[in-house]
Amino acid sequence: MLYAVQFLEEQVLAAGHRVLLVAPVADGPNPHAGHPRRREIRLPSVPIPGTQIRLSMGQDFDYRLAQMVANPPDVIHVHGLGPIGLLGMWVAERTGRPLVITWHTDFEAYADYYWHVAPLLNAAYKVYELHHAESTWTQLKKLKLKRPRRGGAQVELLQLAAKMLTDADLVTTPSDKTAKRVLEIAPTAKVRVVPNGTDALPVMPPVAKGRGPRLIYVGRISLEKGIGLMLDAFELVRDQVPNVELMIVGDWKETPVKLRRRLQRAARFGGVKLPGQIPREKLGAYYASGDAFVFASLTDTQALVLHEAAHAGLPFVMVDHELRLVVDPGVNAVLARPNAVSLAGAMVSMLSAMQDEEFAATASARSRELASRFTIANQSKEFVDIYEALADGREVALTEGLDPDYGRRVFPRRRVTATFESPDPSALEPVLAARASRWWPWSRPSPASGR
Repeated sequence: MLYAVQFLEEQVLAAGHRVLLVAPVADGPNPHAGHPRRREIRLPSVPIPGTQIRLSMGQDFDYRLAQMVANPPDVIHVHGLGPIGLLGMWVAERTGRPLVITWHTDFEAYADYYWHVAPLLNAAYKVYELHHAESTWTQLKKLKLKRPRRGGAQVELLQLAAKMLTDADLVTTPSDKTAKRVLEIAPTAKVRVVPNGTDALPVMPPVAKGRGPRLIYVGRISLEKGIGLMLDAFELVRDQVPNVELMIVGDWKETPVKLRRRLQRAARFGGVKLPGQIPREKLGAYYASGDAFVFASLTDTQALVLHEAAHAGLPFVMVDHELRLVVDPGVNAVLARPNAVSLAGAMVSMLSAMQDEEFAATASARSRELASRFTIANQSKEFVDIYEALADGREVALTEGLDPDYGRRVFPRRRVTATFESPDPSALEPVLAARASRWWPWSRPSPASGR
């Protein structure tokens, strides 16, 4: 999201418009700071323990809300539905200005990994529903957070998100996959698919590697990215391919303890390389050193790293069958099911295919061809056109032919159960009966045998 917003800012400024960026206080690159047509508001934020997330929890919201209402922008673009996104929605509500929401994150998928963040977001969202008799910060402090029933926080969060997506003048998504997710949550939302753009990284000499082939992953290293699945599969690949390497590029030192220890052990004994966090301008050397890019995530809504790898001419091994902007199965990609055996087989198949010079050349050319369609300039121009149309009161065309997949599992890793418990002692017998029904047929008498 960081780079997608920065790329968009650059093009909006280049088109002669002014930009006000509102974001949480956080470390990170800020290439447009000091631009004469750009202002920036940073709001106090707190880290969420056990995650790589910082959230702004409402401090200074009332002051900033009054400031923006007094001098409103022509169009408000909310990236994600965190607390600062709510601030943008309040500004739109108070001023009547057009509101664009970009759905960068699949909340349903992330809910399984960051379920403990959901109550915090729910608290902020509830304030959005309240009348502003008191200040936002005062209302937030009065709300009592409680640990919800397993799965309850996600359900409540999705209900609130559905209302906001429905209320927006336009919802944009970076892929068809994500657009379908939006329509599953908010069937009447006005949706337009606008992929994020990225350009090829600077060409650099490849990072040295060993005697065998190298599989590479670049990106955030966290549980929802399928890193554990990738490590499981690679352990099987090592039995089939001599001297093979898996390079995982990213900040592994800030991952949860269990994953971090597993990565350290894999680096010590398992043929895994962990170069750490690499500045973006130097990543070209790492992409150039890979033979194939491995992507084991099912939670991404576009994954700009796929576009960076495609610009570098890399083929793909993936478990997500819906991210197809730079992926052409059978030409520059091998798709797997999300289990270690299937993913390992796909890795071995790709490495074997890449030994054929004709296949390798075709795959590389196809990756570069697809990546060239989604440059920063092309994609940002589409957003600038949308901004100008909304500011002028003109209608924006929506994406057609999006059919939500209502049959997919919402929380693929989580088993949500109900215990039917009651504080009333007289309800004890039905509770026990409900529990006993789960043991059938192993611990209840068989109707046929009478035992």
